[in-house]
Amino acid sequence: MADGSGENPAHQAAERAARQAYGRILSILAARCGDIAVAEEALAEAFARALSNWPKSEPPDQPEAWLLTTARRYLADQARKSATARTHAGALLLLIEEGQSVMTETNDIPDDRLKLMLVCTHPEIDPALQTPLMLQTVLGLDAARIASAFLVKPATMGQRLSRLKARLRKSPIAFEIPAPGAWPQRLDAVLQGIYAAYNAGWDELSDTGLADEALFLARLASRLLPYETEAAGLLSLILHCEARRGARRDAAGTFVPLDEQDTALWDTDRIAEAETLLGTALRMGRPGRFQFEAALQSAHNARHITGTTDWAAIRAIYERLVAISPTLGALIGRAAAMAQTGDPQSALAALSALPENRIIAHQPYWATRAHVLKLAGDTDAAREAYGRAAGLTADPSVRAYLLARRAAL
Repeated sequence: MADGSGENPAHQAAERAARQAYGRILSILAARCGDIAVAEEALAEAFARALSNWPKSEPPDQPEAWLLTTARRYLADQARKSATARTHAGALLLLIEEGQSVMTETNDIPDDRLKLMLVCTHPEIDPALQTPLMLQTVLGLDAARIASAFLVKPATMGQRLSRLKARLRKSPIAFEIPAPGAWPQRLDAVLQGIYAAYNAGWDELSDTGLADEALFLARLASRLLPYETEAAGLLSLILHCEARRGARRDAAGTFVPLDEQDTALWDTDRIAEAETLLGTALRMGRPGRFQFEAALQSAHNARHITGTTDWAAIRAIYERLVAISPTLGALIGRAAAMAQTGDPQSALAALSALPENRIIAHQPYWATRAHVLKLAGDTDAAREAYGRAAGLTADPSVRAYLLARRAAL
């Protein structure tokens, strides 16, 4: 029986399984069959069968185990039918059957997603598509959400991923986990994927699943590579941001910007952990993008101790950051810091210098530009920029906040 939302319980169970275990199941299948594209095909078939079979009865008690078993059986069937796989069918079937009884009796599915992310950094995969491929295969994001993270049209991202997967099917990249000695060379792409996943889950206030997944993967990367300073930097960055999650909305669900948040609501245990990680990483003397990003959040979170925000320090950190990683977010953030330190004209010049094709539909740009214009005293332009920023957000609470700022001018 459907709940008040009108959705079928079987569909809801499938959606939860996709959100919570897609990457874990896919990584197991890919490790067993040795081919990411084939594993995706098997898992897609398992979901299709779930949507067909589950509505006819109650969803299984353990949807993830059901999906894994169904996908394994599909792989076995395909191996039996495939002439090219005939010589490997015996070994493949043994791998598929390995632990199958355990997997149908428990929901304790092992987590090999970090391994799958390393596989996605194979040298034959275009570096520009490695992170999008991770987001789709490891975390199950659709092309629209991935496109939003990379500031491209959903159709464009969908075409790029489709072409890549078509090529992989013709020349399959084996599920070969690089030796630990090669991990540092592939680490940057993996960290970029985890960070992109966290950004995609940043606004999931009612369901923090994707942000939690990114935090888990960041912890795993840091634990497996304890001497890699950027892994520690990324974990510190995510912890600093997650420490403020409980303060980003008030009791009525209204959006609260960072500078207005009640610091008593911040998670000081997470801040302390983040500070320890960042301090250890910086002492190793190999600074990088994620350490500077974490340092920025550390400077913001210091307000829970000092009561004020040290914008001069934040601007200095941004200067270091853009020198090594001039991402759009970093350049916009630096402009905001310029304005906050009494230099709104330089901030406007910096914002105006950004490529139009990258900022035309980028909501954070217009929200920042509106604030800078307000500080510069250009009320009419600020009002217009607030309107554009409000029109580019899908969050009703953020839209209401921006429109209130415009109305107050």
